[in-house]
Amino acid sequence: MRVLGIDPGLTRCGMGVVEGSVGRPLTLVDVNVLRTSSDLPVAERLVTIEKGVEAWIEEHRPDAVAVERVFARSDISTVIGTAQASGIAMVVAARRGLPVALHTPSEVKAAVTGNGRADKAQVGAMITRILRLERPPKPADAADALALAITHIWRGGAQSRIDAAVAAAGRRTR
Repeated sequence: MRVLGIDPGLTRCGMGVVEGSVGRPLTLVDVNVLRTSSDLPVAERLVTIEKGVEAWIEEHRPDAVAVERVFARSDISTVIGTAQASGIAMVVAARRGLPVALHTPSEVKAAVTGNGRADKAQVGAMITRILRLERPPKPADAADALALAITHIWRGGAQSRIDAAVAAAGRRTR
């Protein structure tokens, strides 16, 4: 399975592609951060993010897209920008017919470190270890995108099978 992980943000949008399956070593395919200038109007910044996500999907052909679930922080302007970037990423993936999964930050931290309250350094260290890298990806948005992809490979596939089984059972009882 090949997963594109997206750590959404209006200024920095982390993008990471990981390939592999549960119980097998995972492989880093690509990682980067899409940046937009705060000097530009928000609409133009969203178009830049849309084009960037489209280019990554076109180039890397993921089987699924995992996006960080937006949660409320104290700075409402950050939440709004993150939500806008997240929405763009989900629309681009859905337009291509790709399954989109949302994972919370604590779920991702728990999946890759075993601790839902892990800090950025711990997540970076585990990403480095899991993907057998020489050093942690920088900036943290890049590591977070890879962590999302890893989480989806490890947990998302199982959840998809559970959802499909529940749906099939519901169809049989009608």
